[in-house]
Amino acid sequence: MEDRRTSTGEPGAANPANDSVSSPVVETGEAPPLRAELPLLTHGHAAAPSLAEEESERLGLALLPSTPPVPRPVEWKGLDVALFLAFSVVWLLLSQFLSLAGYAVLRPLMGWHTPPMALTENPIFVVTAQLVFYAPVLTYIILVVALQYHQPLGVGIRWRWPAFGQGVRLLLAGVLLAMVVLAASTLLPDRKDFPMEKLFTSPLAVYAVGGLAVLVAPFMEELVFRGVLFSFFERLGGFGIAVPATAVLFAALHYPEYAGAWTHVFMILVVGLVLSVARASTGSLVPSFLLHTAYNATFIGLLFLGTHGFKNLHGIAGGP
Repeated sequence: MEDRRTSTGEPGAANPANDSVSSPVVETGEAPPLRAELPLLTHGHAAAPSLAEEESERLGLALLPSTPPVPRPVEWKGLDVALFLAFSVVWLLLSQFLSLAGYAVLRPLMGWHTPPMALTENPIFVVTAQLVFYAPVLTYIILVVALQYHQPLGVGIRWRWPAFGQGVRLLLAGVLLAMVVLAASTLLPDRKDFPMEKLFTSPLAVYAVGGLAVLVAPFMEELVFRGVLFSFFERLGGFGIAVPATAVLFAALHYPEYAGAWTHVFMILVVGLVLSVARASTGSLVPSFLLHTAYNATFIGLLFLGTHGFKNLHGIAGGP
């Protein structure tokens, strides 16, 4: 009788052709163990989808972690704006007092001769006091965005840089805006001896005021008006409220610099409208900042050229 042990896959029989047939898994009809699918998950792009992946696709689920949502910019609430304005007013008064106190302490040591009552027309003191005011205000905004709204400052204030070409066009638009304002101010009647021009008493004074106007003021003013206040008014009533409200407040801030020079105040209002429209149309704070910086830099540059490097200030009110 024929020995059938070699055909049944008995151990020790060499029959490789029948190895796959004699597997216990096939003979018993059981499902393959999960480890049989593991090679499919470890062969990169060449691997076929696993059962779990096919099931997740059928159910509309994803195995890979989803991209975290982009945080929305801060929309300042009424209470936050009220607290910010209260802090700004209190700190404005306190910073003036501290600046005067610091001057009184340093005056005998440094040999300064300007009396304290005349410091409001001293350009170096004005610039210094402005910087003393700006620093805590900036810190306050950073802390509110970080601690209250849990966002980085760039996201919270909508600070998004445009493409290079668009940035150049914005700077050129700021130059053009300054030219238009200058031409209108020349054609329209107005007083010439307003407080702002009285600060241009020396080359050092013009460098100090110009540095503040170009390097610091555009960022801080845009941060407050087109950042904090614009966000609040936009939340309150949309762009129809945010654009004119921030423009009017912007002009009101600059009124003490041009007291009585109503043409200049009106032109500042127009500039504020342009800056607010730029903020509304782009959804970013950077365009208005670039426009503002180029606008101020154009006036300082023209003053530099017109006075031969700030050496001939006789044509400016308040000049020597």
